[in-house]
Amino acid sequence: MRLLQRPIWDVLCDRYFRLEIDGWERLPNEPSLLVGVHSGGSLTMDAWTLVHAWHRRFEGKRILHGTAHDVLMAAPLIGDYFKAVGVIPASRHGVSAALGAGRDVVVWPGGEQDAMRSWSKRDKAVLAGRKGFVRQAIRSGVPIVPVATIGGHDTVFVLSEGRALARWSGLSKRLRGATMPIISGFPFPLAIEILPMHIPLPAKIRTEILDPITVDSDPERANDAEYVDAIYQQVEAAIQAGMDRLARRRRFPIFG
Repeated sequence: MRLLQRPIWDVLCDRYFRLEIDGWERLPNEPSLLVGVHSGGSLTMDAWTLVHAWHRRFEGKRILHGTAHDVLMAAPLIGDYFKAVGVIPASRHGVSAALGAGRDVVVWPGGEQDAMRSWSKRDKAVLAGRKGFVRQAIRSGVPIVPVATIGGHDTVFVLSEGRALARWSGLSKRLRGATMPIISGFPFPLAIEILPMHIPLPAKIRTEILDPITVDSDPERANDAEYVDAIYQQVEAAIQAGMDRLARRRRFPIFG
């Protein structure tokens, strides 16, 4: 996989998306739980470019596992591909096992509500109120490393999140999906995207690894709703501040 994919992803990161990623020096030496946002419809290029940049920087000396929904992990072909490149289920068991083995893990708590948010919300941190990552960090005894990114949502234009459409179609119940976005991109100027229906535009992606947040290692703290909420708010605020800072460097959509 390294021999076949790395040259392609090198070109995508360096030339196509012109990736800028800062903050490597902030990473703790110990295994960490990275928490970020991802955007761009069903093809979240900001997530893929982060994982590739990590592998390229550490050359296998420090492993980062991306995460994906159980539905995607169980799907034919794409699920097999995800497993082959080190993606793990976004479940307590899968993430605990990876962190316990001394590896880093990145999660995107906002899930589909984050990835499918409308273009007008492209610079908003959406964690969707999902606080499981805080409890995970406490139980695993690892720091949380927030990650801010912008530009992924310029790879496709989400005109509408399609929440009413998802309810009407029954998708929200069958696939636990709250959105059924209407997008504008290439090659379709207008499409409903459940599966990937676009080729990502060559938008400039900027990413920053932020200061780590240390959590209480007492497992009982995972049951303290007030403490969990306080850490969640701290992480969300850090990501939003980072996105605001990166967005101020953007002059034009797509071009960066």
